[in-house]
Amino acid sequence: MIKLPRLYPILDSSCFADTAELCSAARELISAGVTLLQYRNKSGNARQMTEQARALKQLVGGSTKLIMNDRADICLAAGFDGVHVGQEDISPGCARKVIGPNLLLGVSTHNPVQLREAHQTSADYLAIGPVFATTSKLNPDPVVGIEGVRRGRAMTNKPLVAIGGITLANCRMVLEAGADSVAVISGLIREPRKSAEDFLGILS
Repeated sequence: MIKLPRLYPILDSSCFADTAELCSAARELISAGVTLLQYRNKSGNARQMTEQARALKQLVGGSTKLIMNDRADICLAAGFDGVHVGQEDISPGCARKVIGPNLLLGVSTHNPVQLREAHQTSADYLAIGPVFATTSKLNPDPVVGIEGVRRGRAMTNKPLVAIGGITLANCRMVLEAGADSVAVISGLIREPRKSAEDFLGILS
């Protein structure tokens, strides 16, 4: 079973003006001690996504694990370490067939039924959320709260990532509720290195 780092940053392309800015943020996060990054692009075409993904791969080399959001094909094309799929993406089973047995597979869940189903798949880790209200999605799922994290922890022995509205003020209580890792998007945009260092200081 994999061991996830306490901090799981997500680089959403919509938060950055271009590939250079995206890579600059990644560089700062890595310099702060981040060892895993997810690249998310909900609006770009396949060519743009592949170019950005390959730029990130060239930047990090083998020092940091890279997870591709949604696209198992681009995960392979860019040489990433794994893919993360949501409830409206291809199924975990299909994603596993594409990426093979050795790359990482994460699955997003938003309620006990989804988490129970995801636990039965070959996913290496599961995500639960949104824990708190979030502005990172146009149509977010209902908030699960801290109790949702506790319930999720009781339902699976797989590594659990909590996501949605997680800040410096509440990240510690999320870990204490049973999450192995916290995913952060907007909280790392303005000053990536300093923000990541602050999160790591609290989460360690």
